Amino acid sequence: MKSIRLREGKERSLQRRHPWVFEGSVAKGRADPGETVRVEAHDGRFLAWGAYSPASAIRVRAWSFVESERIDTAFFARRLQCAVALRARLAVDSDAVRLVHGEADGLPGLVVDRYGDTLVAQFGFVGTERWKDTIADALLAATSLQRLYERSDLGVRKLEGLPEQRGWLRGDGDTRLTLREHGWQLQVDVASGHKTGAYLDQRDNRLHFAQAVRHFGCDQVLNCYSYTGGFTLAAMAGGARRVTSVDSSAPALALARHHVQINRFDADRHEAVDADVNAHLRQQLEQGRQFDAIVLDPPKFAASVAQVERAARAYKDINRLALKLLRPGGLLFTFSCSGGIGPELFHKIVAGAAIDACVDAAIVRHLHAAPDHPSTLFFPDGEYLKGLALLRAG
Repeated sequence: MKSIRLREGKERSLQRRHPWVFEGSVAKGRADPGETVRVEAHDGRFLAWGAYSPASAIRVRAWSFVESERIDTAFFARRLQCAVALRARLAVDSDAVRLVHGEADGLPGLVVDRYGDTLVAQFGFVGTERWKDTIADALLAATSLQRLYERSDLGVRKLEGLPEQRGWLRGDGDTRLTLREHGWQLQVDVASGHKTGAYLDQRDNRLHFAQAVRHFGCDQVLNCYSYTGGFTLAAMAGGARRVTSVDSSAPALALARHHVQINRFDADRHEAVDADVNAHLRQQLEQGRQFDAIVLDPPKFAASVAQVERAARAYKDINRLALKLLRPGGLLFTFSCSGGIGPELFHKIVAGAAIDACVDAAIVRHLHAAPDHPSTLFFPDGEYLKGLALLRAG
C-alpha cells in the first residue's frame, strides 16, 4: 500500500475527520489516479485511507479514518447500504430521493439519486471512477433496482483529469420519467435535465412555499429562475391567482407550462416569460409592478472562492430589486447554492440589499436542502444550499 506523508501541522483537518487533503499539505508520496493510499502524519502516524488524485488541488479524499478498515468491494457495499437505509428512515414524500450525497455519506465525489425505478449516478473524482463498476453493482444490490444511468458530465471532472461521461451503466430504456412530489407530478429527463435530472434539494422548500402562499394569502407571485416550474406549482397549489415564471431557457419554460397542465391547474393563471431575470426585474420595477410573493432561486453564481466577491454583488442586486417589487407584507423566498457563499455571508448580502432598497423585512424561516441531502458535523462544506424566507415590513 502506497503512503502519503503530510507536512508537520497539516494533519489537524483529518484528525477532525474532514475528508480532504490539499496539494500543499503533502510532503511526499504519490500514487496512480484513484489508487487507495495510506495517509500519514509527518511522524508516520496513521490518519486515513484515501483515494489519490494527482491532477487535482484536492490531492486525497478520505474513504475511512479507521486503520483496520479495508477499502474493497465489501467496504462500498456497506457504505451504500447505510446510505440507502438512512433515506428509508426519512420517509421522503416523493418517489424521487437522493440516496448518496458524497462526503456526507462517506463516499466523496459520489452522488446518486433515485427516480422511481431508475438510479442516476455522478462520479465526480478519480476515486469513485476507479471503483465505478463495483459501486454500480453494489447500488443495484442495495436498492433491488435494475436501471442505472450515469450523469458524470460535471465540470469538476476536468479538474480530476477525467472526461465527461453520460449513458446507461446498467439496464436501458426511456430516460424520460414522471415523478410524484407532495401530490404534484413532475416530468424529468435524466439524460438532459439539470444536475441528475431535477432539483431534489428544493423539495421541502417548495412545500414550505406552497404553505406560506396559502397562509399569507399571496395572489400575485413571481418565480425567478423558474426552470421547469417547481415553485410555480407550489404557488398554484397554495392558491395564488396569478403566477409568472421567468427563465432564459425556452425548453424549461415549455415544460413548466406542461407541468401546470398535467397537474390540472388553470393555465390562464400562469404566464411563462423567456427573459433575463435581472433585466425582467428592472422592467417590472419601471412599470410600477408589485407582487405578493417572489422566489429567487438562481444558478450557482460562484463556482470557486475566487468568484465570491463578484457573486456577492450579483446576489445583492437581484435581492434589492426583488425587495423593491414586493408589496408591504409580501413574501420573499431567496436562495444561494454557491458553496463559497456561507449562510452568514448570504444573510449579510440580503441585509445589504434591504438597506439599498430602503425596506425592512423579518426572517420567518431559514431554508436548507432537503434532509436526504445531509451535511455532517465533520464536513460543513457540504451545506451548499441556503435560503431565507422573508416578510417585507409594512
